[in-house]
Amino acid sequence: MPGREAFDPRADGTSEHALAVAIVGAGPRGIGILERLLTHTPALLANRKIVIHLIDPYPAGPGRIWRSAQSALLRMNSLAQDVTMSGADPDPSGCAGLPQAGLGLLDWALHLRRAGLPGDLEPSLADELTGLAAGDFATRRLQSAYLSWYLRQMVDGMPATVRLRTHTAAAVDLASAPDGEQLIRLDGASDPLHVDAVVLALGHLEAEPDHHEQRTLDFARSSGLTYIPPGYTADLDLSEVQPGEAVLLRGFGLAFIDLMVLLTEERGGRFSPGDSGELVYHPSGAEPRLYAGSRRGVPYLTKPRYRLQGKPASLPRFFGPDEIQQLAARTQPADFRADVWPMMAKEIGWGYYTELLTGHSGKARMSYDHFAEQYAAAAWGSSEARDLIEKAVPCPGDRLDLLAADRPMAGLRCQDIKQFGTQLQDHVQHALDRRASPAFSPDLGAFTAVLSAGHHLGKLVSSGKLTPRSQIEDVDGWWSGFCSYFTAGPPPQRVRELLALGRAGVISFLGPGMWVQADGQRGIFLAGGSAHPTVVSARVLIDARLPSPSVRRTVNPLLRALLRRGEIAEEILASEDGQVSSGRLRTRPADHRLVDATGHAHPRRFALGPHTSVRSPGPFIRRPARGTAFQENDAVAREILATLGAAEPRPAEPSPRNRLRRSYRSGSTSFLARQP
Repeated sequence: MPGREAFDPRADGTSEHALAVAIVGAGPRGIGILERLLTHTPALLANRKIVIHLIDPYPAGPGRIWRSAQSALLRMNSLAQDVTMSGADPDPSGCAGLPQAGLGLLDWALHLRRAGLPGDLEPSLADELTGLAAGDFATRRLQSAYLSWYLRQMVDGMPATVRLRTHTAAAVDLASAPDGEQLIRLDGASDPLHVDAVVLALGHLEAEPDHHEQRTLDFARSSGLTYIPPGYTADLDLSEVQPGEAVLLRGFGLAFIDLMVLLTEERGGRFSPGDSGELVYHPSGAEPRLYAGSRRGVPYLTKPRYRLQGKPASLPRFFGPDEIQQLAARTQPADFRADVWPMMAKEIGWGYYTELLTGHSGKARMSYDHFAEQYAAAAWGSSEARDLIEKAVPCPGDRLDLLAADRPMAGLRCQDIKQFGTQLQDHVQHALDRRASPAFSPDLGAFTAVLSAGHHLGKLVSSGKLTPRSQIEDVDGWWSGFCSYFTAGPPPQRVRELLALGRAGVISFLGPGMWVQADGQRGIFLAGGSAHPTVVSARVLIDARLPSPSVRRTVNPLLRALLRRGEIAEEILASEDGQVSSGRLRTRPADHRLVDATGHAHPRRFALGPHTSVRSPGPFIRRPARGTAFQENDAVAREILATLGAAEPRPAEPSPRNRLRRSYRSGSTSFLARQP
């Protein structure tokens, strides 16, 4: 089926000469790059004409992940006040006339309340938008409407020299003409698009099952079982999961939370307040029996619901640009555990103890200034540092224990799964209360320092100065998991629902060290954990996580075609023990250009996102600071425009009879529709 196209009203079909760029992937990252292109075009291209192509089989703006066509129960894991597509705060003068494109999600909601909600907005979204507060977690469908609005603001405010074309289709191949022109083939289209530069903004890559996953699939098929490998939760087919049957959920992060919702409340169950204030779950009878576990064995921590009570720590302090420069200047690669983690841990401790000593001085026996001076001089983990902390903070429960924070149930042994479930419920409730009470605001100090340390760690990874083992096992492995667990948790309401489901017997907890075995004799899955001896049998196993990055196993047709010809490459890390692959798409750190199998960077092809070797963060920006994603979008947009500025202009392609149409449908703004 040919891709649907939509044009800006100014695309009048004249024979003006124009440059052209294509953005493959029209979700938040793609439209973030578009915004930067539109911002810089007048200054960097002067009066030259430019056509920008947005290519995605899903709606432009929301893209696949945030499209409106998904369960109304699924929510974001970011606070409404933190979600924005802009790198700067909106105009403080107010929202007279059309709102600024710099508005974040909450600003947008407030503007629509003042201006009046669209009459045909879906009632559930109208109710949510009307009541949205700074500390709320919006539904993904409301985020879809915000992203659609954000793109419309850019369309309305485009420079007169820009034409925008959207293609609701998948890009399936990319070739270079002799003059350097890039030819993009779209699924179902007879003729390719001709552009001067291409940027891939593909997000997380779906992948074919790895060796272990394929063996599990083969076993499930031969035994008449159900195995659902890693994937986008909202797109998984859960119809084979029958009411009342045992289901193993391997993974306790955000994908687990989505699956929990889709297999319980989405199937007709409901929650209500109990007499004691706890939530009570009322089953519909359509739910399966869920058994959840992971290596850590506990769900992600919710985000702190309070503000700092004392002086914000000055970050970075012990792990920032100077330390990254020193590590990058070394002749030998740095080891994460020996060389990097001590500085990161000291940074996290700095955030924690700064808040404790300045915001909760009653828990300390030392002045902040005296502590700060000695803390700066002591190496993390040294006897000097331990003695200082013990002297300054007399109560052990008030001290930062990163090992316990990472593996809170390590070493626990229970009689059976029921006893462990009681222990887990108590732990999760305590963690939930801790993230809600300002009495524990040092946790927010550590939270902020973890984000800072992670940002600068990305710079070190891009320098190529980490050992391969450190990069794959420690950074992509342990650190990524810990950072997500500590800072990227679900809304508190979801954790309260998890506890209610546990009390109702719908969910049981396998705990830390979860293991799964395929019992060939019985034709069944077996599972257990390290905290109790109970073994559970089940006919359904679901891996609750996204696929690991893998260019070699990607199902994306464009990347498969480029890889087959050696025009892209998977990141390979060389060490004394041999070569190891990270699975990521290789890009040049300096400018995000695609690197081919021979090591050469393509002059006209770029890529951004978590699937690349630069390890870009998510597309949203945490206010008030400009995020890394915004900075990367800005830098790549400038590089693309510099490339375009050096290119020869082309005749503009004829414009079919399309025009812009705006309408609200199913709660999102649909404004790129084909007209006869």
